[in-house]
Amino acid sequence: MTPYPISGDRLEGEFADKYPPLTKTEATFEATRCLYCYDAPCIQSCPTSIDIPTFIRKIATGNLRGSARTILEANLLGASCARVCPVEVLCESTCVYVGWDREAIPIGRLQRYAMDEGASPDLLPKRSSTGRKIALVGAGPASLACAGTLALLGHEAILYEKDPLPGGLNTTGVAPYKLRVESALDEVEFVQSLGVEIRTGVTIGVDITAADLLAQHDAVFLGPGLGSDSKLGVPGEDGPGVLGAVAWIRAMKTDPEATLDGVRRALVVGGGNTAIDVARELKGLGIESVTMSYRRERAAMSAYDHELRPGLDEGVVLLDGTAVTEIRRDGGAPHSVRLVNTEDGRPTDSECGLLPIDLVVIAIGQAKLRGLAEQFENVTCDDRGRIEVDANSFATNNPKVFAGGDAINGGKEVVNAVHDGQAAARAIHAMLGGDDA
Repeated sequence: MTPYPISGDRLEGEFADKYPPLTKTEATFEATRCLYCYDAPCIQSCPTSIDIPTFIRKIATGNLRGSARTILEANLLGASCARVCPVEVLCESTCVYVGWDREAIPIGRLQRYAMDEGASPDLLPKRSSTGRKIALVGAGPASLACAGTLALLGHEAILYEKDPLPGGLNTTGVAPYKLRVESALDEVEFVQSLGVEIRTGVTIGVDITAADLLAQHDAVFLGPGLGSDSKLGVPGEDGPGVLGAVAWIRAMKTDPEATLDGVRRALVVGGGNTAIDVARELKGLGIESVTMSYRRERAAMSAYDHELRPGLDEGVVLLDGTAVTEIRRDGGAPHSVRLVNTEDGRPTDSECGLLPIDLVVIAIGQAKLRGLAEQFENVTCDDRGRIEVDANSFATNNPKVFAGGDAINGGKEVVNAVHDGQAAARAIHAMLGGDDA
């Protein structure tokens, strides 16, 4: 049982796995299809460069602990990445079978099988203590990967997380048909078992200052992710019935009192992967009418096509080339939105009319945490609010401060955050005088 406060009765329990776990027979069959390619393109397509052919071959021979070790040596968060990675555009997209018009090896599902069946903390050797202490801000994927790597290198790693639940968006922001809260927290506990300490409910600048954090530690890693949901800035936006996407997903996944009572018609604003996740979640929870409004044409949407197409098949309606200019309310509750046509993504005077709705979810991005980052002396952000770091070491302009994940890239995949965290950990180790990591 996880020690973190989470109820078993939540809306996310209504969803089945997008890709159910493989059975032993299925995993063995699929593993034997792998050709163990020389200079395998799937490895090149993995941001953490997992030796995919090797871990798959070990599944085929029944060596599940060895398979899990191969994964963990490259990616400490291999369990969550197996579930949430868009393998359709990463490793599986470059499988040689694809070039032969044959079905790719199901790398993600095989990775999940190996991690579920073979992973254990004792697979990873841990060096003796160096006596060095590193603080990590945030307990999402970047910080977890960094902390786990530092702990294995013999350093004391302490994560400071303002939320009561660690894990970042893995815990509170991933669609439930990809990753459930319990699975995310299980991985958090795996990282903790490597010798990592997590202190929740700690806000930098309130409970401890950035200066004190620097003074009390040999280095600091900033992996706070992103901030609150961005807003449209239109009349009627503030009030009940209008939510940010991250706030909605968090409530659906973690709040046992979250309901959709009285909601028959919902509008999701945005064209990214989070927007289509929200739309599919609402449809999966029984909402009759789910519409997406996107300000540009469908071809410009950042949502992956392999996510969008199933959503449309499930009944989600896409209104591309449209923008919301007003949310109308009746007695406090929203009842309709005014839509206009757009040109080059900008609203025009050409009205589409009023769309009846009971709920609006805004999925147009999240705020950057410039204010947090700039509490640390000499840490700077670019004009988009992203922390500026060296591309190789992930060091900021403060030699004791490193950063990675969404805070530096503006919002990418979990596997990118893991890569950043692990690379930063090795750079921190070197900065502290450690040998080749």
